[in-house]
Amino acid sequence: MNELRVIPLKSTNTVGDGDDLVGMLLEALATKGEEMRHHDLIIVTSKVVSKSEGQVVAFDGSEAEKVRIVEGQSRRILRRRGALRITETDHGFVNANAGVDLSNTVEGTAVLLPKDPDRSARRLRAQIAQRTDVDVAVIVTDTFGRVWRQGVTDVAIGSAGIRPVLDLRGTFDANGRVLEATEVAIADEIAGAANLVLGKAEGTPFALMRGLDESFFGPGSVAASLIRDVNEDLFR
Repeated sequence: MNELRVIPLKSTNTVGDGDDLVGMLLEALATKGEEMRHHDLIIVTSKVVSKSEGQVVAFDGSEAEKVRIVEGQSRRILRRRGALRITETDHGFVNANAGVDLSNTVEGTAVLLPKDPDRSARRLRAQIAQRTDVDVAVIVTDTFGRVWRQGVTDVAIGSAGIRPVLDLRGTFDANGRVLEATEVAIADEIAGAANLVLGKAEGTPFALMRGLDESFFGPGSVAASLIRDVNEDLFR
């Protein structure tokens, strides 16, 4: 791999239930003067996916209602502090407030995570292929905090056409030693890199990444590859 390009794709469209995200993406590409190529990767923020799928609920602005919504999206509550909840969602994600988003949304509403982000990514990938006849991969991203580290970063919560984890176990390091435990979270690294151009309040719901190694493309999903089994998790 010699060079990666990450191209922000802005859109002035306000996304609502049933809206055509692929149409918006293609419009943003045309405005940027870009066309999709074989094995480009498209990054889509979870918020626009959720809005297009109707994952928006009424919110009266109260702390009690916020807690009710968050707990309704949670399989398990791991920690509580005031209105803050660290939860395990029905997807298996461990994050703050079950990923419920109150920013950059219509007054009186809250945006939930997509019900099945991997399925959302597969659907978007299939629609792109149908309209462009180009084989691309898709990653749906969201913003998570990290245990024991300040700040947030974007991670992959859904994927299609990309191997989320690069398994290097059994290969050799630069000194010829066998790697025994190295698995690289490729999809999360891509999400974090894309976030540098997506911003948080700039109307940039899409990004295109070009130049990824061909070995990264293939079957896989976030649910199957990136969520650690509870029996292997020393922190839960």
